[in-house]
Amino acid sequence: MIGGRRCSEAARRLRRRPDTLELSVLDGQPMETELQEDNERTPATGAENGNESGTEAVEASCSASSKRTRWFQFARSSKNRRKRLRCDEDEEVVQQDRRNSDVEGSRRACLAQPEGMNIGSSTQTIATPLMVGDSFYSLAPGGGNPSANKSDDQELYKQRDPSLVSESKSVPSMRRLSQIRRRRSSYYFSENERRIRANDKEFNAQFKYHNNYIKTSKYSLFTFLPFNLLEQFQRLANFYFLCLLVLQLIPAISSLTPVTTAIPLIGVLTLTAVKDAYDDIQRHISDSQVNNRKSKTLRNGKLVEAKWSEVQVGDVIRLDNNQFVAADTLLLSTSEPNGLCFIETAELDGETNLKAKQCLTETIELGDRHDLLWNFNGEIICERPNNLLNKFDGTLIWRGQRFALDNEKILLRGCVLRNTQWCYGVVVFAGVDTKLMQNSGKTQFKSTGVDRLLNFIIIGIVLFLVSICALFAIGCAIWEGLIGQHFQLYLPWEHIIPKDYIPTGATVIGLLVFFSYAIVLNTVVPISLYVSVEVIRFVQSFLINWDEEMYYPTTNTYAKARTTTLNEELGQIQYIFSDKTGTLTQNIMTFNKCSINGRSYGDVIDLRTGELVEITEALQSVDFSANPHHESDFRWYDRSLLDAVRSDEEHSHVFFRLLALCHTVMAETVDGKLEYQAQSPDEAALVSAARNFGFVFRTRTPNSITIEVMGKTEEYELLNILDFNNVRKRMSVILRRGDSMVLYCKGADNVIYDRLHGGQEDLKARTQDHLNKFAGEGLRTLALAERRLTEQYYNDWRSRQQEAALSMDAREQKLNAIYEEIESEMQLVGVTAIEDKLQDGVPKSIANLQNAGIKIWVLTGDKQETAINIGYSCQLLTDELADVFIVDGNSVEEVEKQLRQFKESIKIYNRFRPGGFDAFDRLNSDSNMDPLSVTMTQTSAFMQETNLPPTPPPPPAISVVTFRWDEKNKDNKGGPDSAECNDLFGDEKGSDDGGTASIVVDENTGFALVVNGHSLVHCLSPELENKFLDIASQCKAVICCRVTPLQKALVVELIKRAKNAVTLAIGDGANDVSMIKAAHIGVGISGQEGLQAVLSSDYSIAQFRYLERLLLVHGRWSYYRMCKFLRYFFYKNFAFTLCHCWYSLFCGFSAQTVFDPMFISVYNLFYTSLPVLALGVFEQDVSDKNSLEFPRLYTPGLKSELFNIREFIYSVLHGAFTSLVLFLIPYGVYKDGVSANGFIVSDHMTLGAVVATILIVDNTAQISLYTSYWTVVNHVTIWGSLVWYFVLDYFYNYVIGGPYVGSLTQAMKDLTFWVTMLITVMALVAPVLAYKFYLLDVHPSLSDKIRQKSLKKIHSRASSDVRRTASSRRGRRSVRSGYAFAHQEGFGRLITSGKIMHKLPQDFAFPLGLGTKKTQVLHNNLNSVDGPNSKTNNVTGQHMVNNNTNMRQNQNQNHSSMADITADGRGHGGDDGRGSGGSDDMSPRAPCQDLDTINL
Repeated sequence: MIGGRRCSEAARRLRRRPDTLELSVLDGQPMETELQEDNERTPATGAENGNESGTEAVEASCSASSKRTRWFQFARSSKNRRKRLRCDEDEEVVQQDRRNSDVEGSRRACLAQPEGMNIGSSTQTIATPLMVGDSFYSLAPGGGNPSANKSDDQELYKQRDPSLVSESKSVPSMRRLSQIRRRRSSYYFSENERRIRANDKEFNAQFKYHNNYIKTSKYSLFTFLPFNLLEQFQRLANFYFLCLLVLQLIPAISSLTPVTTAIPLIGVLTLTAVKDAYDDIQRHISDSQVNNRKSKTLRNGKLVEAKWSEVQVGDVIRLDNNQFVAADTLLLSTSEPNGLCFIETAELDGETNLKAKQCLTETIELGDRHDLLWNFNGEIICERPNNLLNKFDGTLIWRGQRFALDNEKILLRGCVLRNTQWCYGVVVFAGVDTKLMQNSGKTQFKSTGVDRLLNFIIIGIVLFLVSICALFAIGCAIWEGLIGQHFQLYLPWEHIIPKDYIPTGATVIGLLVFFSYAIVLNTVVPISLYVSVEVIRFVQSFLINWDEEMYYPTTNTYAKARTTTLNEELGQIQYIFSDKTGTLTQNIMTFNKCSINGRSYGDVIDLRTGELVEITEALQSVDFSANPHHESDFRWYDRSLLDAVRSDEEHSHVFFRLLALCHTVMAETVDGKLEYQAQSPDEAALVSAARNFGFVFRTRTPNSITIEVMGKTEEYELLNILDFNNVRKRMSVILRRGDSMVLYCKGADNVIYDRLHGGQEDLKARTQDHLNKFAGEGLRTLALAERRLTEQYYNDWRSRQQEAALSMDAREQKLNAIYEEIESEMQLVGVTAIEDKLQDGVPKSIANLQNAGIKIWVLTGDKQETAINIGYSCQLLTDELADVFIVDGNSVEEVEKQLRQFKESIKIYNRFRPGGFDAFDRLNSDSNMDPLSVTMTQTSAFMQETNLPPTPPPPPAISVVTFRWDEKNKDNKGGPDSAECNDLFGDEKGSDDGGTASIVVDENTGFALVVNGHSLVHCLSPELENKFLDIASQCKAVICCRVTPLQKALVVELIKRAKNAVTLAIGDGANDVSMIKAAHIGVGISGQEGLQAVLSSDYSIAQFRYLERLLLVHGRWSYYRMCKFLRYFFYKNFAFTLCHCWYSLFCGFSAQTVFDPMFISVYNLFYTSLPVLALGVFEQDVSDKNSLEFPRLYTPGLKSELFNIREFIYSVLHGAFTSLVLFLIPYGVYKDGVSANGFIVSDHMTLGAVVATILIVDNTAQISLYTSYWTVVNHVTIWGSLVWYFVLDYFYNYVIGGPYVGSLTQAMKDLTFWVTMLITVMALVAPVLAYKFYLLDVHPSLSDKIRQKSLKKIHSRASSDVRRTASSRRGRRSVRSGYAFAHQEGFGRLITSGKIMHKLPQDFAFPLGLGTKKTQVLHNNLNSVDGPNSKTNNVTGQHMVNNNTNMRQNQNQNHSSMADITADGRGHGGDDGRGSGGSDDMSPRAPCQDLDTINL
């Protein structure tokens, strides 16, 4: 072998003899002889020299080696032996290749497919004999009889080298040999492989494989308390308050009782613990439900029912139809012929179409016989657990032979068995080792951006607190050293203070005062802040759960907040990552419309008005009950098609006959009812439509198809199936009935159009118009064609096809050419349009979310065509896009080249659009113009004002940008809301007296990016991820198709890391779990694919459309409320706490408090907690209706505008100003004050009571100004808290007997108190009112204007300027291809081989000419058939749509929109414009029509 290591003759000899340890056990020969011989042999040593050196080594080893040393020598020599064996195997492979080339001629004569051929692209299963010396794990024949095994072992050893094994062996020696063989596996166990022996628990137990028990919970009953407390004290705030509590326990430094901190801290810890316990209990319940599912397991030869958690690796289990697979299982036998079974993998990849699996032909004989299955002792050597869903490598060793294992023989956990009565398999991976769990991802601790900002602010506040305390400590030390020492008689020092040396005593006092002020000023961030935050989030979660607008009556499902800590994060989402199948769609395919011979069917027209009637559930459908085989759930509303079929109209009969014959569907009768088993939902929908219209597919054999046409049976001979693949994009069948022979073909419209004969221009043009209409409505289209063949032509083609099939040189290329030859000169039959039904309200929701500024990415496991088609259906992609980039490179170099080309296209687009970068430069340089006031409209016209300077001719597919010269947005400071504001209230200022240019950009123009899964691997690599992000961030939408669950999570992590953006992932299947866990917010849809996504999510909803309300209403409200709560909370606490700072200037920095200690304790708990809680729970600036109608109200949350460092500093400064006014005015009034009765009122207690009362009144006034939405709860809490203050103060002082008794009562009897309170409150409220009126009048926000609109009862709004509606997609035309077909290659070969058939006819023969893969077809764009007359002209502009020309294959064609405009006489630039549009040096783009995909 080239590059390999040559093996010596000694190594080959070693290969042919038994293991040394075994021989030593069998006949007592010294083990050391062979071991030392292995160590001494060299590659150059011959057989004789090896024997001599071995003899010498025996003497040396026997005299110097201990028993322990011999075991290590045995292990080391065995390792060397394995290396030599691998070399020998390599040379044997080379020799085998040479032998294969010698017999190549004989192999060419074999035309039939091998019996071991698997489905689709799988390789042939080859069973090779396994020599006993091949592996130490080889199985002796007749494993069921131990005595037979012993004799067989002896005979094998004798045959291999009789001189080494004696004739008689003792029974104990054989038993010892069996024990060694069982232990030996651990000695040779590789970390890169996994060894499993079926029905052998003792063997498998030594490897300590995971069982099938699943655990997602975090705590147990005993670990909850310590682990939860440890987790909570890892939070900075909790640890901070714990330290304060410890300080308050020291009497020398604490002026406050520890109760003030202990009670709130215990309350926070208890509340959080209860919430965590509840969440973990829910996880325990879900784990129990999964682990207690029942599975039939083979135990001791009998089938018993066991729990999923009791299933072990190596167990043989039985699966019944429609049952979930309990663990990753190697398929052994099935109820279907040839070992086939069908599974649905919706839980894994989101696809609902059936996939076929096939077991080894050698294990089919096991059937459902429990004795044979229990005696099955095959050993499986396979890969380690990994997350690759589409890959499995392994080997089965059974009956002395090796069998290759691949992914086609593995059933993965989470799949569902379909259309198969039963199957048996041996468990390979269980529990956390299964591929489903390997793709689930790790549960991450999630916190909101507000939490992270709070943690940062707390660190800043602590530093501020330390600096203030240090400053006051220094001030106290200085004051005590200069003044305080002289007043020790009046203010004695504590006994711990040294009095001998004054500076030392003053320093100690200053040090103690430092900690005293730390306790006094800790109310800047009281622990009640976290209590309030948790309470607000908890109540907000219930508001989400109770929202009737998010209730789905079909499944009786409400929205549910599964976590209570992330509500405000819903108002800051920047990226949404969505699954497609089951999330955007309903997993339902329906035959919606069609075009036959140039006539469109499917639309319902009102005969009175001639207008189209909207199809709803209320509209009566066509009655098919006259057809005995009709399906009750089939809906069709255009009766003209049924009338045409019943009147024997020729073209309609050809159309439906093609649908009934050209497919790979299997038919079976269940309980007297005909049922179809389809490999793809598209084919099922088409065959079902033909069935309801009277063309019933009945049955098939490998060489015939039987249909029933209007009650009459027709049987066709199936000559060939030219199978579908992702390159050909079409499939064909060649049929014979009587003397006529016909080829039926269906596929992508551009592929079929290129293969039609001439003279059909009118039919092609009319059908193309229908195709554009169907594609514009988001329907999946297929074109149908036929060709009549003659016997002579077919026989000639058949012979050449056989010759190409037997060719060993360029076979695929030759077959492709042969297929191209017969699939030409076809007659166009018609077009089908299938609707992959979207969930209700998906287009509207996506439009609103995009208008809110949220970017939406679709990550799906579906094929590229399907994903793009759904993108157009839900209006994530539109025909107004400048271009759709498709990344489908197979290598890093190809992907990098494509990304570089796309980036160049974006640069050209930005350079040549009207105004280019200069307009934005002028816009940003204008000091009076806000850069965000770029208004977005929905025009698609290209216009140039005459007063603009001439611009260079634009490139193809140029987007639309227009200029307006006015001051419409000049003074608007509302940011992104300005567009809606101006559209709502009109232009109040004239447009003639302004000189500022505002740019109107079409929100539908721009780019979209489509990435295939194999290309995404390279895009996520470190060298390309920045380029990929650069392109993706400039695209309006991104679709990633054929992605694995792990790739979904990697994409989310990339955006989180590189963009520092808030992400949301939404899905409904187990394949979305890793993505949901990786995102900041995970939303699960309780759909048809189970509850795995819901159990891993933070929020669950029943339909995708509810995501719009969850974000734009509840998310925005939660963020708005939390931000307002925090701003007010920090204001009131700084206003309260900093009063101590101002008072310290007058009390010698002694840490004396202004207020009563009881007031300090209950200020945040009783006096101000309820009003601010009501604010955080019920506050709203606009109604939910307005929140949905004006999605750009969501924009401030994207930029964290409502609470950030700037807003925090503003609240701190406002609180500092309030505290200063609050303290100085009463201090100035009451200093040296005397009452009317002559009493002195300048005492400390009176001042503290007055300042406290004014503080409560000011808090009430401020929160009244903060509140925008008044409810009964707000009134009760705000005014009730004010009354509650006086009640509690009276109760505490007069009933309990507080130290401040009588202070407030005496102060309130004096007019001075009331005047002082009025002046102070007015001084504090007046600036706030002035600032609010200024903002409302000069810089109103969008919410301000909406409230004004509500007050003025203005109910007018140009909705088209704000969002698109779902109805706008109906009736429009699109020149893109609507082709999408969820079919896979392989079923055609499976049918014609007969493997899928239950019964085979006697005259069965394998037909030739089956389709192959890897066919490269060049497609020509057919948009030119529309002609200039098909374009829609408009005075104000012309739609500039991307013609989706395959620029990579046909760059000389000129399809630019600019050229079209010029040709119509409406553009500028004349011939130069056309030349620019068709230039060859322009950057190539990936069009929508080039939908090449790769089968992973």
